[in-house]
Amino acid sequence: MSKKKKSDEMAGSEGKTPAVPIPVLATYNEGESFALSAEELPEELPLIALRNIVIYPGTLVPILVGRKKSVEVIRQAEKENKCFGVIAQRDAAVEDPTLDDLYPMGTIVEVTQIIELPSGELSAILRGRQRFELRELTQSDPYLAGRYTLVPEEERGGASDREFDALVSLIHDRLILLLEKLSPGAPAGFMDTIRGIKNKAYIINLAANLIDLSIERRQEALSAVTLNDRGVLALSGLHGQIEEADIKDEILRKTRQEMDQQQREYFLQQQMRTIQEELGGGNNSEEELEELRKAGEKKNWDKAVAATFEKELRKAERLNPQSPDYSIQMQYLRTIVDLPWGVYSTDNFDLKQAQETLDREHYGLERVKERILEHLAVLKLKGDMKSPILCLYGPPGVGKTSLGRSIAESLGRKYVRISLGGVHDEAEIRGHRRTYIGAMSGRIIQSLQKAGTSNPVFVLDEIDKLSSDYKGDPASALLEVLDPEQNTTFHDNYLDIDYDLSKVLFIATANNISTIPQALRDRMELIEVSGYIAEEKLRIAEQHLLPKEAKEHGLSDYPLRFAPGALETIIEEYTRESGVRALTKKIAAVLRKIAWAVASGDPLPEEITPELIHEYLGKTIYSRDRYQGNEYPGVVIGLAWTSVGGEILFIESSLQPGQNGKLILTGSLGDVMKESATIALSYIRAHAEQFGIDLEQLKDREIHIHVPEGAIPKDGPSAGITMVTSLVSAITRRKVRPHLAMTGEITLRGKVLPVGGIKEKILAAKRSGITDIILCRENEKDILEINERYLDGLTFHYVDEISEVLSFALLDERAGEPNK
Repeated sequence: MSKKKKSDEMAGSEGKTPAVPIPVLATYNEGESFALSAEELPEELPLIALRNIVIYPGTLVPILVGRKKSVEVIRQAEKENKCFGVIAQRDAAVEDPTLDDLYPMGTIVEVTQIIELPSGELSAILRGRQRFELRELTQSDPYLAGRYTLVPEEERGGASDREFDALVSLIHDRLILLLEKLSPGAPAGFMDTIRGIKNKAYIINLAANLIDLSIERRQEALSAVTLNDRGVLALSGLHGQIEEADIKDEILRKTRQEMDQQQREYFLQQQMRTIQEELGGGNNSEEELEELRKAGEKKNWDKAVAATFEKELRKAERLNPQSPDYSIQMQYLRTIVDLPWGVYSTDNFDLKQAQETLDREHYGLERVKERILEHLAVLKLKGDMKSPILCLYGPPGVGKTSLGRSIAESLGRKYVRISLGGVHDEAEIRGHRRTYIGAMSGRIIQSLQKAGTSNPVFVLDEIDKLSSDYKGDPASALLEVLDPEQNTTFHDNYLDIDYDLSKVLFIATANNISTIPQALRDRMELIEVSGYIAEEKLRIAEQHLLPKEAKEHGLSDYPLRFAPGALETIIEEYTRESGVRALTKKIAAVLRKIAWAVASGDPLPEEITPELIHEYLGKTIYSRDRYQGNEYPGVVIGLAWTSVGGEILFIESSLQPGQNGKLILTGSLGDVMKESATIALSYIRAHAEQFGIDLEQLKDREIHIHVPEGAIPKDGPSAGITMVTSLVSAITRRKVRPHLAMTGEITLRGKVLPVGGIKEKILAAKRSGITDIILCRENEKDILEINERYLDGLTFHYVDEISEVLSFALLDERAGEPNK
């Protein structure tokens, strides 16, 4: 609807009218009636539909008329000196109202004055005469007309004369008080005319017309059965407006002193600026503010941000540059301007090139690369999508953090990274409120300022090492950041403006996801980055680590050749990890020795042999975890997961003279492994006959379970079946199948339960010369996800019951009798 149509049949002009406009007054004698007789009126009454206005009998009301139908009624009434009806619309937006769009009660009016406006509209003053009730519309063109019933005014109803007179007197007094408060600019004789009104009906209707009520309440007043009822509604409205006026006066009185002080400071600042200009010195603060304004005009932000920036800029203009608040305000404005509102880098949709970049920078990690390329493919086809929240988890040194940089390069996006290790203050994420001294934005907003775009690749490093204290919980603050449904309106406490993070590709890294709160884990797509086997480490060292470290140590121009077996010696004898971080350090140690020799003028070795590795790095740190034969019953190899990868674990059991079946556990075992040992022994005792065990021979024996390397804490639910096999082997003296390892937990019923860390455990078994591995049948799905090159030379045996484990693991061949 146009602006012109919105003003049709409205009171006053198109401009905003005051809360209590000065009314057009009529003159009536005391007791004079406004009513018309039925003989003076036509059977069908011409009608004008009014927007947001109700006319009461006796009152004079100016209206602005623009609709053609309404103009036609006005002109005909003026020409023929006839009356017509006005009736309020329920919805002011309706252009052509029907009967359902109109209130049932209206007022018959007559035209007292018409003014032609240059716009083609009419301004007319109407006098209300009598109420009517609309029964039906009989025509809609060329104007509205309808059948009606006159509704006479009843004066008092059940009220006595004294009560009615008192109500009218009170309304009269309150009306005068309200006009004195809110219309101080009224002409001199206006208030005298108001005080001289004696017609009771006119006083009530004039008050109802002047008070600020909604169209619904005005219509309710018009439809009141008696003048007394309408007067009660009018008096209530007068009381409300007078109280509101008193409250406003009190607020103005309280704030006037503060406003005067601000104006005084403003004028003083203006004088200071003038003095500085006269002295020939420029005003740096004004120049800085102008620069911020121009920078803001170039920003691609929405209206809400623009309005906030303009408001804060004006606040800075009012502050004294010498005031501490000025520098705080300027810092806030710079923060807003420096953010990349609506600035996005263009994604690289060349999938082959992206794959080449990922393959060049990282060896292996196929699943992670595949996920990134899938995201690129969807983005290319759809054109836009909410960025996923990826969490790469795995042991240290496997390339989780550096993978984020490679992803940014393959996408053609900016790269930013923040380390969350040890962060315990929620304000680090959400920022401080500006009421605090030294407040600043959070690290999310700061990193976006550095990136210069709103869609960087954002690496949240070590997300599993967040902590919390009295300053808040940063992990909870990250819930909004890492939720694609919420981060479109990320709220930084310092910025205090919503910022869209939905285009940011967040990549979190973690070593152990069990320490991440469940709510935070649910918002991320978990991708495991497992450890490398020796062959992969060798490739990584040759293709990535050696060239990089040679450059770091100034040896890029010198021919370095590692003999076969040299790098394998470093990998197997000087490092024990899933990643390549320690390997990098050892290679750097070797290159430092070579750099020393070159810098001293000594000849460069023709090739770096395993013997030179031993000379440079000293004695070996680790011996290979190798299978040690099956000559000893009670010795079984288990597989364990650690934070640095997989390891083989020897479980040794023996019987010795002592207390009746006492269980001795050694090897720095945790609570879970102690429980596994207890369950294993209980299961064996319950099924002794099935395994050919005579419980009588255990009466005067102690059972000892030991896990070597006792100084290293060991725990986890992976050694259950290993302990059962070790105990049965020790008690029955049956040998264990050679080159066999196993992992899995048990229950008292003999069920084998699945465990985690399968890939790391398999890599450890392969390094140690294992050929057969026993797993729970439910772990078969984990094997199917592992690359076939990791499984070469291994045979897997899937079981459901411990009896299946013992049937395969134990041979019929028996060793010598145990010590008596």
